Amino acid sequence: MNIPTITSIENALQIYYKYSEIGNNEINVLFGKLSSATLAKLKKVVKAEMDNQNKFSYGRNKINTKIAYNVWGIDITDLEERRNKLRSLDLQ
Repeated sequence: MNIPTITSIENALQIYYKYSEIGNNEINVLFGKLSSATLAKLKKVVKAEMDNQNKFSYGRNKINTKIAYNVWGIDITDLEERRNKLRSLDLQ
């Protein structure tokens, strides 16, 4: 599955640290407006990994944020380093 590009480092970090579980609204902020089919595909692969790890969500339409980022290949440590570098160069 092709994973969309994040809209911004700040959005990705804020969502990761603010929400233990995410749904369609947060995913649309993370990646930009997506079709319902794309949202379903993104969530499906995360739910499969959640099942593998025996993790359950509180909301029927929610997925675990940490697992989602791992499945989607979003590296929080890398994003934090990039944000900090941009700030040190006064580019953000």
